[in-house]
Amino acid sequence: MRSAPTILHLDMDAFFASVEQASKPSLRGKAVVVGGLGPRGVVATCSYEARVFGVHSAMPMGQARRLAPHAAYLVPRFELYRSISEQVMRLLRELSPLVEPLSLDEAFVDLEAGGTAWDAESARLAAVKLRTDIRTVTGLTGSVGLAASKMLAKIASEAAKPDGLVLIPPGTERAMLEPMTVRTLPGVGPATGDHLRRAGITTVGEIAEAGEDELVRLLGKAHGHALYAMALARDERPVVAERETKSVSVEDTYDVDIHDRVRVGVEVGRLADRCVRRLRASGLSGRTIVLKVRRYDFSTLTRSETLRGPTDDPAVVREAAARLLDSVDTTGGVRLLGVGVSGLADYTQEDLFAQAAGGRAEESAEEPETEPAEEHRPAPTERRWPAGHDVRHAQLGHGWVQGSGLGRVTVRFETPYSQVGRVRTFPVDDPELSPAEPLPLVAGAEGGEAGQPSSLPRPASLPKSWSGGGGPAATSKP
Repeated sequence: MRSAPTILHLDMDAFFASVEQASKPSLRGKAVVVGGLGPRGVVATCSYEARVFGVHSAMPMGQARRLAPHAAYLVPRFELYRSISEQVMRLLRELSPLVEPLSLDEAFVDLEAGGTAWDAESARLAAVKLRTDIRTVTGLTGSVGLAASKMLAKIASEAAKPDGLVLIPPGTERAMLEPMTVRTLPGVGPATGDHLRRAGITTVGEIAEAGEDELVRLLGKAHGHALYAMALARDERPVVAERETKSVSVEDTYDVDIHDRVRVGVEVGRLADRCVRRLRASGLSGRTIVLKVRRYDFSTLTRSETLRGPTDDPAVVREAAARLLDSVDTTGGVRLLGVGVSGLADYTQEDLFAQAAGGRAEESAEEPETEPAEEHRPAPTERRWPAGHDVRHAQLGHGWVQGSGLGRVTVRFETPYSQVGRVRTFPVDDPELSPAEPLPLVAGAEGGEAGQPSSLPRPASLPKSWSGGGGPAATSKP
């Protein structure tokens, strides 16, 4: 383990919910819950105002609604979250070439590898500047932990939440860890925590006192050795830059089980198209197509097919997924479907299209009907307006969906740079209302609305001095 706290862990504060609050003036300071809104939906994240009522990530949405009935419940806008995450990751890469993203809102940075920090003071100054620049560029806040190892940096950032900075000086790690609960350590979940509690071990200090042999007896060789080392603050894992993507996948959970086999096939085709769009956006292709089916009884089946070479052709992926579906019994109903592509590469094998086209060659030779019979024309599909998503009205401008149902959609007209906006209700098929792209959270950023003033300062330069509290875990919340 290194002798200076030059490993940084950044964790954006309530990321999805904070993005929604920043983009919607009427929700600032209010309880916001983001996730699947159907009866089987779960909470992706929630604002700190919602957490006061006991709402937390991974909670069933129905339970969240009972705990916080007056909160705003929104459907995630993942494309917006990804774009903001890219802005944050660019700031991290300015600090060091060694940036290890863990998710859209979380990453480790090796400050020493980038020459950004070499001791506690330089590390603290770099972290202060980073937090200021994140606020300037995105309008959001993040919490930062600094320590001599990845494990301790992550523990420090958790202690810093929300919107804080915690540095653990080298030499104080054992004293800081000892009174903490065993659940503080990575890899200690509810089951392991209960197992240790039954053995009379409830704190990290008691893990160290129990000794390595006892932990191996309780938890097995691998887990016992690892846990004992962590209790002694030993963590030699390096920051690994940009782990290679092994697969690309998408999946949907349905509010009501799908029993119609035709509908299941249509959903699989739609998921295949979404998966290919994500694949192409990353400049990748893949050889192995994977289908995931969770049935009515929660049993989950996966089927895969490996092609002759990598492809990013939607027709090839659709047909492979359809073939895989043929081998799955969906008689009792389906609650979740997913399509993925693995065996990734950065090139495609063009002749793979023959796999998709060959099976339809004879059929395509026939003359198709030019116009379906009147009685067979599908009924028009009602337009869907997900809660929280952006819209634009031809007369009233930019807004977002507060809710929809019974043929009506309610919209609040406001932008990230406006005051709290007015609410109007329209028929769901109003021709003047259309979906819109999200606006940047900070005025003038990435093509934001011109002429909108920003109350945020320009990216900060490093302060000349810093005075922080002392002790094992000095904390600052500028």
